[in-house]
Amino acid sequence: MKTIIRKDGRVVIPAKYRRALGLKPGDEVVLVLEGDEIRVVSTRRAIARAQAMVRRYIPRGRSLAQELIRERREETSGV
Repeated sequence: MKTIIRKDGRVVIPAKYRRALGLKPGDEVVLVLEGDEIRVVSTRRAIARAQAMVRRYIPRGRSLAQELIRERREETSGV
């Protein structure tokens, strides 16, 4: 689909594409520069991808969030 870059640098994402990505006015998106292309990724999808990449290195059943909470409690209790 073709669109125009406005003088102020804005680009309109066509409604069909916004609907396909589940984007609504005010939603944030992530722009990814890959070689000579720009990809528009919803923030939800970008977070899910990052979580999946990290998850590959974390053993099943291990919770980094729980470990962080435990560490913070130990720091505040002086243990």
